[in-house]
Amino acid sequence: MSQRLKDKVCLVTGGGSGIGRATCLLFAGEGAKVVVADKSLSAARAVAAQIGEAAIAIEVDVALSASVRSMITATVRDLGRLDVLINNAGYGIPGSVTETSEDDWDKLMAVNVNGVFYGCKYAIPVMKQQGGGVIVSTASIVATVGIRNRAAYCASKGAVAALTRAMALDHVADNIRVNCVAPGTIDSPYFEEIFRKSDRPAELRRELEARQAMNRLGRPEEIASAFLFLASDESSFCTGSMLIVDGGMTAQ
Repeated sequence: MSQRLKDKVCLVTGGGSGIGRATCLLFAGEGAKVVVADKSLSAARAVAAQIGEAAIAIEVDVALSASVRSMITATVRDLGRLDVLINNAGYGIPGSVTETSEDDWDKLMAVNVNGVFYGCKYAIPVMKQQGGGVIVSTASIVATVGIRNRAAYCASKGAVAALTRAMALDHVADNIRVNCVAPGTIDSPYFEEIFRKSDRPAELRRELEARQAMNRLGRPEEIASAFLFLASDESSFCTGSMLIVDGGMTAQ
């Protein structure tokens, strides 16, 4: 391993499964001290246990300001600093605007948008004090193109992309780089649940695979690699950027 994150303290929300889990494992392999943060403490602990001494697990609900603030405080208390924040926790719901209830809209925005806002709000002062840091958030290709029947999700990821650009400009003088990754359709627990609930899972999977020019779903590890690039010094000239990793979906 190249140890691209040697001795860096990296916090990953949604770290207990899918893209977040793959990111935690990859970062640990690159020499990072990893904070596995997840709404499911048992899931976070399982990933931390797989990593070993270089990881700690923290329970967090990113929709709650106090919970996120406690997560940042615990990270600095236990590991001394915070070099990289990966705002990865999020989810999607189906529905057009008229089909989406106000309650469902508010709950999704609380996680997908407020969660990023809270994470950055409490991480940035720590990074400023220590002389810099890196923030990377999970956006989506729906921040650049629309898809049907996902109005709330599209709106939330568009907000993440716009917030990324705004924070990059606000904090460039603080030596804090802010970027985001825009995944395409990834073979993750989110889609596994969609397949499980479908009455035609095999057909649905083929339809989703066909959206990509590569005719397959992405792997969580492929998104984790994008996070690694943006978290490491290899991307030292990147801020306010959105890295699209979508198997050619948006090239068509």
